[in-house]
Amino acid sequence: MADVTREQIQARLRRIEGQVRGIGRMLDESRTCEDLVTQLMAVRSSIDTVGALVLDDHLGRCLEGADDPVTELRASMKLWWRFAPSAGGAGADPGTEGAQSPLPAYE
Repeated sequence: MADVTREQIQARLRRIEGQVRGIGRMLDESRTCEDLVTQLMAVRSSIDTVGALVLDDHLGRCLEGADDPVTELRASMKLWWRFAPSAGGAGADPGTEGAQSPLPAYE
């Protein structure tokens, strides 16, 4: 990975695991919805950051020796948009508005 090592990514993922366990405890303690949503959004943000770091690494490796780097970049961008929260989230029905990349299809 470019500026972030795999160990740093693993550390971020362990921190996210701890945050998720904490949310479970918050539910058990009947914490307020506002507290829960705040923590859920923090986890989402952390996951998005890790995803961006992993995608950055992928782009660095994928584009470096690619015969057609533009096609590889477009495929990577589509992958990101497929799972981006603003695109409807992971596993969104492709027929749902926003569930697909806003990028045009280049096939």
